[in-house]
Amino acid sequence: MNKQQIRILIGVLLLILLPIEAHAASDVVIPGLDFNINTSDHPENVATTLQILILLTVLSLAPAILILMTSFTRIVIVLSFVRNALATQQMPPNQVIIGLALFITLYIMGPTLNEVNQNALQPYLDGKISQEVAFNEAAKPFKHFMIKETREKDLLLFLNYSKMQKPKNIDEMPLRVLVPAFAISELKTAFQMGFMIFIPFLIIDMVVASTLMAMGMMMLPPVMISLPFKILLFILVDGWYLVVKSLLESFH
Repeated sequence: MNKQQIRILIGVLLLILLPIEAHAASDVVIPGLDFNINTSDHPENVATTLQILILLTVLSLAPAILILMTSFTRIVIVLSFVRNALATQQMPPNQVIIGLALFITLYIMGPTLNEVNQNALQPYLDGKISQEVAFNEAAKPFKHFMIKETREKDLLLFLNYSKMQKPKNIDEMPLRVLVPAFAISELKTAFQMGFMIFIPFLIIDMVVASTLMAMGMMMLPPVMISLPFKILLFILVDGWYLVVKSLLESFH
């Protein structure tokens, strides 16, 4: 079949299918969507609308709050270091690592979340406190948690850059200063723990590489030989238990 015949066949198919598609489209009812902005004589209606917008904004920032204001960052980085040190590629998968990090985070942050629920969420739902007071009360437990894990050097960096005076207490510390200081402190701590995890596996790689070179097997990748030994060592010392235990004990 030459090009001319293919073009003729395509044209015939289009002539047959176009009326069918047009007929089917005419029978389908497509719903319309209309957004209107109306005026209101009642200020409470406007306040409720603004509260809904604020709530949607907070929900959109929930992943950032989870990553930068909890123990999630340290945990997921350390678990990723373990996988890289073992050189097991995608085992365990990312979903397993993130899921485990999430549940360990919920366990560590349990007292903080309970305090937020008791002092901020429940009183606000019962109408005992305003939205602004609820936000301040909810931020206090997170501030106390983050300040314990934040290095003074990192905190002073953002305090000096913002040219603000040192707050008298933790509750007066603004989140725009505390959150980035806590984040970089968590990154440093996670990389320190990851370095300590890498050392024993690095020694195994060096011993295997030296042995293969001494035997004249320079064309054989050392990773293929060292991988079973690293997995065996990790199993014998109950590696996952030790890693998770170290993570739990690293939080004051």
